[in-house]
Amino acid sequence: MIIDSHAHIVMPPESFRYMAELVGGRANPSTTPKIPDASVRKMAEEIVKIMDSVGTDVQFISPRPYLQMHSVKPARVSELWSRHCNDLIARFVALFPDRFRGVAGLPQYMDEPLEVRAIPELRRCVEQLGFIGCNLNPDPGGGHFTHPPLTDESWFPIYEVMCELDVPAMIHVSGSCNPAMHATGGFYIAADTVAFMQLLQGDLFGRFPTLRFIIPHGGGGVPFHWGRYRGLADMLKQPSLDTHLMNNVFFDTCVYHQPGVDLLAEVIETKNILFGSEMVGAVRGIDPTTGHYFDDTKRYVDALPIDTAAKHAIFEGNARRVFPRLDAKLKAQGR
Repeated sequence: MIIDSHAHIVMPPESFRYMAELVGGRANPSTTPKIPDASVRKMAEEIVKIMDSVGTDVQFISPRPYLQMHSVKPARVSELWSRHCNDLIARFVALFPDRFRGVAGLPQYMDEPLEVRAIPELRRCVEQLGFIGCNLNPDPGGGHFTHPPLTDESWFPIYEVMCELDVPAMIHVSGSCNPAMHATGGFYIAADTVAFMQLLQGDLFGRFPTLRFIIPHGGGGVPFHWGRYRGLADMLKQPSLDTHLMNNVFFDTCVYHQPGVDLLAEVIETKNILFGSEMVGAVRGIDPTTGHYFDDTKRYVDALPIDTAAKHAIFEGNARRVFPRLDAKLKAQGR
């Protein structure tokens, strides 16, 4: 089975009109847009068609991160938008329960504690909508990195709920408000790398041993500088990375060329790699050197010089282990 752990929802036009109303202060907070079932089905079928074309069996879908508006005032904007996106994802899953699984976007407004909006929405998505994980933004200010590190106690309340619900989080920033920080090319990759270093400096998993994070986009710059991080762990008197972090931290394969995926698989243990494509996401074009879409990452994994067991782990086994609610749902479906 090919399980794509990193993808985002395709929004119908009605959603973008609602977003404009929210940002402009014209939306009625007591109502949500009435999106016809036909519109939802059309969007879902488009994704399924793409999945079929590249051989994906199951895809996790979350809200598009760069549209999450965590830094947009007032906080109610992010709350209403997150709820709308998550409800829409639940409708996709209901239409194609064998193909999709929901991953929650959280209303992490930049200036308030997670207990106010983010944690209630996480509970709603997991307990009521059947979602299997969430996205967690380490920098809800939007590219200025002014928030405390992921090891700070201000994050602990949501970690406690994640452990209680047994759901992992993908560490994924939203849009960039910093003109010097391009969202998908700069902010995303920088945040992935910064998050890993934050975790290295602390002892978060000593306190929360069952907490699990996926760092997307191949771990940002981490695999390329693995020796640097091993050395820094030693200099900072931390345990070796394999025991300090790598029982709880995982990287995906959203790396858009063969040499990058080759490096990822050579440096990072197979048990820590989840298949992901982010299709359709940050890079949508066709690579002129291969004639294939940049984000068709399955072909990169297929080409790796690893055995069948290792490929099975990347494509399916690791996702079922890291997302136990997914595993339970698949088993209930006889898969």
